[in-house]
Amino acid sequence: MCNEFRFQAALDEILDAFNRLRIDVDWEGGAPNLEPRASIRPTDKAFVLAGRDGGGARLADMPWGFPGPRGPVINFRLEGRRFPSGRCLVPLTGFYEFTKDSDRPKGPKSKWLFEAADGGFLCVAGLVRESRFTLLTCAPGPDVGAYHDRQVALLPRALWGDWLDSRRPQPPLGPVPAGTLKVTRVR
Repeated sequence: MCNEFRFQAALDEILDAFNRLRIDVDWEGGAPNLEPRASIRPTDKAFVLAGRDGGGARLADMPWGFPGPRGPVINFRLEGRRFPSGRCLVPLTGFYEFTKDSDRPKGPKSKWLFEAADGGFLCVAGLVRESRFTLLTCAPGPDVGAYHDRQVALLPRALWGDWLDSRRPQPPLGPVPAGTLKVTRVR
């Protein structure tokens, strides 16, 4: 499951992508300072685009993870569930997965970075509750399956507006096609 991601996009890049899709984005106060964040972990704050009834999104900085009995709920399985409210998108420029090496079973795990093959930013389907967020997960697609048995639910840009507007039917969620992600070993 994803327990670390990165965000290194500029506000203009995000706004431009949403403007091209005719999705209005606003925020409270002055324009947010979207500082690059190379490592975002559970309970850290991250930028989230929370859906609004009628369309559009509010950009906010929120802690990652719903309160849970055994620690924060950072990932939430989507299979067999409907999400009629609280939908959000979590923009990121990469996420990490970790694997044990068979030649070093007691050593540190290998760390793999998954990024958009086209070099842009990605959006993960998530949920907002009480000013906190969690990431939705699904079965892995071909780019992730060799590294983990789950992956974050990445949404194609064409479905961002449908996901954010809870008045619209929930778009299909699932793994992305082969070649969507490039993988780099970072450790």
